[in-house]
Parts: sequence; structure tokens; C-alpha cells
Amino acid sequence: MYELVKKLLPHVADKTDELIYSVYQTLVMLTVSGLISFVLGLLLGIVLVVTREGGILPHRPVNAALGFTVNLFRSIPFVILLAALIPLSRLLTGTAIGTTGAMVPLIFGTVPFFSRQVETALSGVDHGLIEAAQSMGLSAPGIIVRVLLRESIPQLIRVSQITSISLIGLTAMAGAIGGGGLGDFAIRYGHQRGQTDVTYITVVVILLMVAIIQHLGNLVIKKNTH
Repeated sequence: MYELVKKLLPHVADKTDELIYSVYQTLVMLTVSGLISFVLGLLLGIVLVVTREGGILPHRPVNAALGFTVNLFRSIPFVILLAALIPLSRLLTGTAIGTTGAMVPLIFGTVPFFSRQVETALSGVDHGLIEAAQSMGLSAPGIIVRVLLRESIPQLIRVSQITSISLIGLTAMAGAIGGGGLGDFAIRYGHQRGQTDVTYITVVVILLMVAIIQHLGNLVIKKNTH
């Protein structure tokens, strides 16, 4: 088996340990930055929905300021964001390179996108349910948890799927500035040294990650759809 792999993927066979470590780095970036982005994006998405005109806690200045900030960071290309946040990465993590250094730009690049996705998901909740909850005297936090979030679980899972898959792409892009992971592995060997089998195996591994995320998300959606 090893001889067959070495014949088909000669450069990958010599870098198996490094490939495994690159996968580990990508999973670390995906997990840590993904969880932080999920929490922050969910909170911002909720605030965007409840503070807008017609929301349960309308507050135009807060909604406008938050909407402007989200749109601002969404409009910045991620490659530029990587470079622009180097000083902040050094300040918060002590480094601007490697897996740790890539966390800050990954979070800044993901949270605005996810918060808008959350806003869209929560906006799909039937307004009649919200009015019914208000008529029964349910508090604003109660409406958020028991109506907005509870009724939009399938949609929130779908947007989490989309964001997670997008985040995999961002982690690969982070490799362009030494962020580690599969992107760095593919660039150093597949692109700079012309080892195409390294590029191909990197693509396959990323496709497997995407397929797993899609499959797990679909299972959870199916379980929570009513």
C-alpha cells in the first residue's frame, strides 16, 4: 500500500507527518475561531434584529452603528484584513504568525459575515409568534430565547454550515502569510516547489472536511425540523 501511495503521491508520501500536522492546525483554527465567531456573531445578529425599527427593543442609533461596523468589516477583502490586523494580533496573542496569530483576523473576517446570516435567519420567524409572546407578557430575553432562537434553529444550523465552510477557505488563505495549516502546506510545497500531488491531496482533505460539516449539519437540521 505504501509503495502505491509513494508512486501516485511521491511528495506527499515523504511529508505524511507534516500533512497530518497541517490538518491538525487547520482544525484548531477552525474550532477555536469558529466557536468564538459563533458566539459573537450570534450576539451581534440578535442585537441587529431586536434593535431595528419594528423590533422588540428598537434603538435606531445602536442598530445603525452596529450595522455600519458589520458592513465595514464585511467589505474589506480578507487578504487585506490579514495584513491590517497584524499589530492587533501581536497585541492580543503575542504573535502575528502561525496558527495563534491567524486567529484574530479569522474571527474579524467571520463574525460580520455570520452576524448578517444570523440576522437573516432570525428575521424569518413569524411575527405573529412574537406578537403572541408579547401579549402573554413574555419579557424581551424570553422572546429572544423561546421564540426567535427556538423557532429558527434549523436556519441557524444552515447558516452555521455556510459560515464553517467559508471559514475553512479563510484558514487556507491565512496560510499565505504563514498562518499554518493546509493553506500554508499547499503554498509552500504545491505552489512554490511545483509539487502538484501536494496541491491535489490538500484539495481532497479540504473537500472531506466540507463534506463532514455538511453531513453533520444536515443530521442536526433533520432532527430539529418540526
